[in-house]
Amino acid sequence: MRRPVLYALVFLGIYLSYRVLSPFFVALTWAVMFAILFRRMQDALSRRTGANGAALITTLTVGLLIVTPTLFLVSTVAREAPQAIDSLKQASQGAPRQLQRLWDEVRQRSPVALPEDPTDLMTRGAQRLLAYLAPQAGSFVAGVFAALGTLLAMLFALFFLLRDGAAMSRLLRDRLPFPAQESDRLLTDTRDLVIASVGASLIVAASQGAVGGVAFWLLGIGAPVFWGVAMAFCSLVPLAGAALVWLPAAIWLLLSGAIGQGVAMLLVGTLGISMVDNVLRPLILTGRTSISGLVIFFGLLGGAAAFGFVGLLIGPIILVTTARLLEELRRSEPIEEPVA
Repeated sequence: MRRPVLYALVFLGIYLSYRVLSPFFVALTWAVMFAILFRRMQDALSRRTGANGAALITTLTVGLLIVTPTLFLVSTVAREAPQAIDSLKQASQGAPRQLQRLWDEVRQRSPVALPEDPTDLMTRGAQRLLAYLAPQAGSFVAGVFAALGTLLAMLFALFFLLRDGAAMSRLLRDRLPFPAQESDRLLTDTRDLVIASVGASLIVAASQGAVGGVAFWLLGIGAPVFWGVAMAFCSLVPLAGAALVWLPAAIWLLLSGAIGQGVAMLLVGTLGISMVDNVLRPLILTGRTSISGLVIFFGLLGGAAAFGFVGLLIGPIILVTTARLLEELRRSEPIEEPVA
């Protein structure tokens, strides 16, 4: 077979493989990460139960580690939600007067005539919002089933990655165009970065939830445990993060007339809760892997923008691995001796 034809077939196969596997990108990415994280557990169990038994036990353990916190979150929300709703109702008692004052100022400065009572506008806006949200219920249900499908696909892939992980690692090392020692170093660096990325995400989520919950408690906002758990969960959302909870709370406090509490929440949210992510995550990653903070910063932001939440984990990994590959490629090139 002619080499150009072979290259064309290889690129065609790569493209078709991408189209086949792209729907499972998130599931496969998580499966690879969990396989790296639980490699030692798999190796320890395989000496007693064999590769299949160890992979099954480890996969079930990972499933429980995912499902159990989710059930705890749901139960916490169900237990704390009534208190949170009551606190919102109490805070809203002074909101109409504050809104009316704000509306009067807007009317005085507006170049167009506005009604004296903003209630009608708010009612129409609420009706439009409900009309928009009603069809989204089906999308929410579909999203729940999609998440369950992703979880099952991830666990299925994880079983085989755990069972055949050693053979896959050897195959990958042998296929890399570098000496064995350099290939081992590249794979080790990637593994360390994966472990550090996952650990940093969990530590940041717990820290933001704790700081936010304490802030809500000190400011006298009801159900601080509920809001702390909500912030920990939302901190996993790319870009917005825990601000999805504390920013609306601060705005509501300001509109309710609690100016001091609202300003305090804005300060705590901006300088405290949000800075936990901006400071703690790079510190953990640089301390664990000795990677440039600049690379980590753009890896986090770019990864989140390109891949969503999973990009927070794989963004720095992609940049660092690419840099390592370029470094190994440079080392592998023969040094040309100057011609006398």
